[in-house]
Amino acid sequence: MLTTDQARATVVEAIARVAPDVADEIEGLDPSVDLWDALELDSMDHVNVMTQLTERTGVDIPERDYPELRSIESLIAHLLRSTG
Repeated sequence: MLTTDQARATVVEAIARVAPDVADEIEGLDPSVDLWDALELDSMDHVNVMTQLTERTGVDIPERDYPELRSIESLIAHLLRSTG
């Protein structure tokens, strides 16, 4: 089971691995904003972040859930629901 802090760190690390050029911007973002728009990431980045999260946590993230998982807040909530 992940804590909120662990889930947040996992999400931030996954995004930074996929898009290292925006890594410095992640921490300063409002956790409820749309990451893909705010950081100008594309759909392939989105898929790669989901893959990173699955590999790091073992949590399956169905593709049908991707549209709902667009903020740090929503990604953390998904990980916590899935591991709790």
